[in-house]
Amino acid sequence: ATNAGTTVTLDMEDHTTTDATLESLRELRQDFPTVGAVVQAYLFRTEADCRDLAHEGSRVRLCKGAYKEPESVAFQGADVDKSYVRCLKALMSGKGYPMVASHDPRLIEIAGALAAKHGRDPMSFEYQMLYGIRPEEQQRIADRGDQMRVYIPYGEQWYGYLMRRMAEKPANLMFFLRGVVSRG
Repeated sequence: ATNAGTTVTLDMEDHTTTDATLESLRELRQDFPTVGAVVQAYLFRTEADCRDLAHEGSRVRLCKGAYKEPESVAFQGADVDKSYVRCLKALMSGKGYPMVASHDPRLIEIAGALAAKHGRDPMSFEYQMLYGIRPEEQQRIADRGDQMRVYIPYGEQWYGYLMRRMAEKPANLMFFLRGVVSRG
C-alpha cells in the first residue's frame, strides 16, 4: 500500500472479533504505522476504543455497525446515533485522522460542526460514503473543500457487504438504485 501511495484499513466484523482485530492493529502498527481500523458505534465499548485510538497518526473509520448484535453488547435504535456522536466527539477532539462513514445528513452535519469546533483542517479528517448513495451530497461535501472518499465493495464477499449496507437503512437501497439508474 505504501509503495502504491495508499493506506490499509482493517475492517471490523461482529463483536466477537473486536479484541482480535484491535490486537492485530497494534501489532501491524509497529511496522506499518498508517494502518487504520474501523470501529462500530453501536457497540457499548466503542466510545472507549475511540478515545484510545484518537492519538497522533491513528486513522479510525467510524461506522454505525451493520451486524445483528445482542442487546448485551450493543446499543439499539436511536441510541446508536447518540453513541455515534459521542464517538465522533472523541475522535474529532483527538489528534488522529477520523474517517466519518455515514450517509446520514444529521450525522454528517454534526461531524462538520465538531471538526470546526476543534479547529480541524479539512485535510485532517474525511467523510466516506458508498458509491451510488447520495451522490449529490458526496459532490457537495467535496465542493466545499472537505475530503470525501467514495468506496465500492469488491472481492468475493462484496454482495454480503452491500446487502448489510442496504439492510441497515432501507432508504439506502433507493439511493443506490437511483444512483445506478441515473448513470445509465
